[in-house]
Amino acid sequence: MKAVKVRNPASLDSLEIVELDDPGEPGPGEIRVRLHASSLNFHDYAVVSGKIETQDGRIPLSDGAGEVTAVGDGVTSFRPGDRVVSTFFPQWDDGDPPMGSFEQTPGDGIDGYAREHVVKPANAFVHAPETLDYVESATLTTAGLTAWRALVEDGKLKPGQTVLVQGTGGVSLFALLFAKVAGARVIATSSSDEKLEKVRSLGADHTINYKSCETWGDAAFDWTDGIGVDHVVEVGGPGTVNQSIAAIRPGGHIHLIGVLTGRSGEVQTAALLKKMGRLQGLTVGSHAMMRRMIAAIDANGIKPQISDRFSLDDLADAFRHEESGGHLGKIAIEI
Repeated sequence: MKAVKVRNPASLDSLEIVELDDPGEPGPGEIRVRLHASSLNFHDYAVVSGKIETQDGRIPLSDGAGEVTAVGDGVTSFRPGDRVVSTFFPQWDDGDPPMGSFEQTPGDGIDGYAREHVVKPANAFVHAPETLDYVESATLTTAGLTAWRALVEDGKLKPGQTVLVQGTGGVSLFALLFAKVAGARVIATSSSDEKLEKVRSLGADHTINYKSCETWGDAAFDWTDGIGVDHVVEVGGPGTVNQSIAAIRPGGHIHLIGVLTGRSGEVQTAALLKKMGRLQGLTVGSHAMMRRMIAAIDANGIKPQISDRFSLDDLADAFRHEESGGHLGKIAIEI
């Protein structure tokens, strides 16, 4: 079967298309899946570009969607023919989150889904939405669930609240879609007026170009008539979090899910204290959260925003496209 491996020293040029032995039949507690799609995340890019140290020969990609072709003894939750989507933390079914370790995360600590077939323990997958195809389903593992957990599970989003999303990547656009379905208002930021026009067509109520308006946090606060936003989906990290603090209302919630501007930096703690705001770090979510998200997607007809599609053979080019920042929404991989 075809697969892609990362060779060390890792770089986009080190991605290697290989032929692997068939994984065989599933053992007890396992299922075999014919993979049809994946999608790219910043975490995947960090692995294949060498920003995160990984094992030589690692198969990348944490997202995977496909069809169950066989089940092992003892598996009762899946049958051949079921459509499934992968889980980011295979061991986290429900309850409190584990330590933020990626030792069991596909595409990082263990081999991921840049391949045609896989045999995995049944807890590596959940049932895919009935209303989405394989490509759309593959965007849920990381980006979709991160946005859902931030706003719905942890943020307890309510109708009439205001959500600020940074940029037009996968997590931010999922947050926009979930917020609108919940009856919230959405402010979106980007450095591209063209992208801002697109997010308005997706339902954003107000947009801010953060290049032409460097104090976009104050601008967002002012747009709410001086009340402040209830939630910020914070993907930038240290370079943007202080503007997020400026944007929130007293008691507002900043969901820290990304560090695109760096791993450390100054946080205006006095301003955060004055706002009595909540700054919460989070990484994806549990299987139970994912199942609730999928039920909401099916019930509300939510469709992920797919920016571009690449074949598995062109995985390196897909990552180069992600690196360029030219996408809006998710970059999909068809397998």
